[in-house]
Amino acid sequence: MRYISLGSGSRGNATLVHCGAHAILIDSGFSRKVLLQRLAAAEIDLSVIRAAFVTHEHSDHAKGITSFCEHLNIPFYASFGTARKMEWTAHPLWQCIGAGAAVQIGSLAVTPVVVPHDAHEPLQFVIENAQGLRLGILSDLGAVTPHIVGAYQGCHALQVEANHDPGMLETGPYPPVLRARVAGDYGHLSNAQCADFIARVRWPGLRFVTAGHISEKNNDRNLVRQILAPVLECHPDEVHLLEQDDLSGWFSLAD
Repeated sequence: MRYISLGSGSRGNATLVHCGAHAILIDSGFSRKVLLQRLAAAEIDLSVIRAAFVTHEHSDHAKGITSFCEHLNIPFYASFGTARKMEWTAHPLWQCIGAGAAVQIGSLAVTPVVVPHDAHEPLQFVIENAQGLRLGILSDLGAVTPHIVGAYQGCHALQVEANHDPGMLETGPYPPVLRARVAGDYGHLSNAQCADFIARVRWPGLRFVTAGHISEKNNDRNLVRQILAPVLECHPDEVHLLEQDDLSGWFSLAD
């Protein structure tokens, strides 16, 4: 199993997970044109992409899903709350999913995890292959609950949100209502919250950790590295941060 971020941030998010003859897309906040360009840059044969999964309805995660899936004629999976908000419930390619009920796509089992975010029934995902290798994707949540910690135990790779620095958010350009939303329990994880989550689920089998959804206005990438490096026990320069406009490169969990 391998995975690649096709872009991460407030202007669009998408991740591709590939295992054998099957691949799945997690979110698409990009136009179909941009997503196809990035998949071509990742050297992906579109015929292996069998399904897409949507975390929630916010445009930086969902706006490109239907166009892309219609183009490939593949199903997209989202909660009923997300589908209702996006007016997808009558769409022939939509498949309803719920927290804790794994969906099997080829050799990949995709388990939705409920998270606290200001959306209609948001989900995040843990993906496991037939060999038991687990990738946890966790973004767009304002607090880490015991349920989330339990769901992400034993992951061999994590793609997690480090959205903002509280001090920069407080003195930044956002109006007070938006600042309160981002910092609240249904907003986004701060750098320190991200570090705390990693510390709570880190184990000897964890091979890769990437931090994404980094705010361009309320965070500093060097600060993210400095806060995450101690919990990852590495030099700050070795902390891998996802980019908004560039591919991450492939991360392989093959033994």
